Amino acid sequence: MIPGQPDPGRSAPPARRGNLNRAAQHGLAVPEINEFTSTTGFGVSALVDGHRVLVGRPGFLTDAGIDLTSVAETIGRLESEGHTVVAVARADTPLGVIALADAPRPQAAGTIARLRVEGLVPVLVTGDNPRAARHIARHVGIDEVRAEVLPAGKADLVRALQADGAKVAMVGDGINDAPALMQADVGIALGSGTDIATESADIIIVRDDVGLVLTARDISRRSYRRVKQNVALAFTFNGIGIPLAATGLVHPVWAMVAMAASVTTIFVNSIGGRPTLLFQAITSVGRRPGNT
Repeated sequence: MIPGQPDPGRSAPPARRGNLNRAAQHGLAVPEINEFTSTTGFGVSALVDGHRVLVGRPGFLTDAGIDLTSVAETIGRLESEGHTVVAVARADTPLGVIALADAPRPQAAGTIARLRVEGLVPVLVTGDNPRAARHIARHVGIDEVRAEVLPAGKADLVRALQADGAKVAMVGDGINDAPALMQADVGIALGSGTDIATESADIIIVRDDVGLVLTARDISRRSYRRVKQNVALAFTFNGIGIPLAATGLVHPVWAMVAMAASVTTIFVNSIGGRPTLLFQAITSVGRRPGNT
């Protein structure tokens, strides 16, 4: 099979068919591609019309023996502006570079500031080049940056932080984030991310709002606090009531009343003073989604 062209035995994926259709609409011929190789985190190479073509990180091309001196100044300028640079070469000759840029999410800077106030240390971990990573980090207020980290390296970094005694929460949405999401104490994926990222995470933020990470943390802390309170209440009621009932110091009727009171107390504590949650749960029974 030729990468980039449909397999005669099956239909091409929708995205690939769309790219081929757009190429045809612009009068672009799709050349024959052979010996396609993908190096995860670095780039791809293939034979296009008999010429070796490499596309990827500048370091990927230089490691293959391609001299990028003619585009070195452009690469440096683009990276200093916060761009991720992809270099393209054919037959050992640089053809040019492609500049990609990730704009920080609108809520990123405010979320980072609130994390700092709550005593958490944000760390930016990315596969991008150091200059682009530092550019983004400055805009959102992150001091610690780990750049040019491969997918497996992200999980190794999480593992190293855990070995130092840190509790790590990983927030990501890409395929490369999946190993780190699984390794972290808490993996948080954004709903707009890739399927493998959401499947690897413990918490999924449905809306595309990174600020909801703090909301999820607040809900988790309150839920855990109520669980501990409920366990303490249960042990208190039973620790006092069972010995009294067993020795006959409490009439069985009053023991039943105490048991009902303990269950009621735990229930009230669980809904957290928000009875509307109970009413909403009751009224939703039997209701089909979308019905009002």
